[in-house]
Amino acid sequence: MNEKHYSLDELGWKDCFKGQLDTDDTEMIPARVTMTHKGHLVVSTGHSELLLKIAGKGIGSLNEQPTVGDWLLMDRETMVPVKVLERTSLLQRMAPGQEVKLQPIAANIDTLFIVSSCNTEFNLNRIERYICLALEAGVNFVLVLTKEDLTEEAQEYRKQAEHLFESMPIVTINGKDPQSVQSLQKWFKPGETVALLGSSGVGKTTLLNTINGTEKEKTGAIRHGDDKGRHTTTTRSLHVMPSGALLIDVPGIRELQLHDCHAGIDRAFSEIVEAEEMCRFSDCSHEREPGCGVREALESKIITRRRLDNYLKLKEEAEKNTTEIAERAKRKAGKKKKYSRKWKK
Repeated sequence: MNEKHYSLDELGWKDCFKGQLDTDDTEMIPARVTMTHKGHLVVSTGHSELLLKIAGKGIGSLNEQPTVGDWLLMDRETMVPVKVLERTSLLQRMAPGQEVKLQPIAANIDTLFIVSSCNTEFNLNRIERYICLALEAGVNFVLVLTKEDLTEEAQEYRKQAEHLFESMPIVTINGKDPQSVQSLQKWFKPGETVALLGSSGVGKTTLLNTINGTEKEKTGAIRHGDDKGRHTTTTRSLHVMPSGALLIDVPGIRELQLHDCHAGIDRAFSEIVEAEEMCRFSDCSHEREPGCGVREALESKIITRRRLDNYLKLKEEAEKNTTEIAERAKRKAGKKKKYSRKWKK
């Protein structure tokens, strides 16, 4: 963001947000979260930007942690947030580290750019994780393969990705070339919000610079020996683009653990789900049971062993993480109830 003034529409304000306002909210000021970084948020009302400090696990009376892309209602007098408006979409993951909790990535996304690169970073299993995330959130998604200028095998990478999800658009680009990046412009519509997600060093910041025609963000060269770029983005931030679209850049994701993503996984691996429905037993492990539809599909090459292994891994992971989050919430509720009884005595 910069010092230029924007209307709410230019910040992505839509009827679905306006429709959430009741008579008591008419005195509130809508503001969009444009940056999250190390214990604070930056929000924009279009005419001014405010720095909000996150105290503990939230801000003021808010019972959930806002993330970049969220819309907040601010008290007109104190300019303190009092409500997070219901999101049209939310990308979230299990937080990395030992603590069992969810981490919001970005909210109110219209289109997700899954960014990978045409080198050793390219990983089909990883791309499938992002596809599941997007399908669960209900957002459109595009696979953007960067660094086509550094290889003669760009079309081979594209060919591999074409089998991941039939209707997924795939674009190969040179992120430093404005003419190459022009192929992405059809997704940059005024008022629409696009998010960039991918591993560190795949060229997201370079792509952002080329799209905006700027060099405000630092970019890192590829490390010799492993084709990995240096980590350059350290904050989640929202940018108003020359086209009028809004673009959210997120730091490179090293770990994307899925949570409660069963519908997204089933849609991403629909051919395996269809094969499972042909199994004789509902609890078939697809190992030795007779009448296993999945094994028959493997033998017929309808599905691949790699896809099946990743599907089973993601299903198990999502189930485990969903259970752990539910158990944590149950323990937390039990503690609150215990303390409440003590206070009443």
